[in-house]
Amino acid sequence: MEDNRLTPIEPDASRQDGFGSQAGAGPLRFDFPTGNDPHSIRRRIEAMEMILERSMVLPGTNYRIGLDTIVGLVPVIGDIITAAMGSYLVWEARNLGLPKWKLWHMMGRIGIDTAVGSVPIVGDAFDIVYRSNSRNLKTVKKHLDKHHPQTRVIDQ
Repeated sequence: MEDNRLTPIEPDASRQDGFGSQAGAGPLRFDFPTGNDPHSIRRRIEAMEMILERSMVLPGTNYRIGLDTIVGLVPVIGDIITAAMGSYLVWEARNLGLPKWKLWHMMGRIGIDTAVGSVPIVGDAFDIVYRSNSRNLKTVKKHLDKHHPQTRVIDQ
């Protein structure tokens, strides 16, 4: 099974500098859709959730972790940063027209993740187990599947 939500874009040969690399960019970029349509918002939310919760594998295991776990190792400041990144999902959900009670529920998950995650050691273990952003993505997907069925993607 291949996860192609973050599809790399090959560098444009016409924009190369004298050293064989792109001027002002690395070798690969990622295509985040910029539209306000539900399909673009769904792809952005899925990409952000993947970055925050499942972007790398914990060494020696097959368990996936993300920036939420890594940045959360920095006491208090790291959890505030990941809470701000998780709040982006809620902001996009508001743009989709989710009811206020669902938005509050999503913010509550982020609040629990931030509050418990800021406790040293216990919070780091909690960040590995409790994935607030994955739960929030599930809430948004249910809304999109019900109100915007054309955005549904069949995973293969």
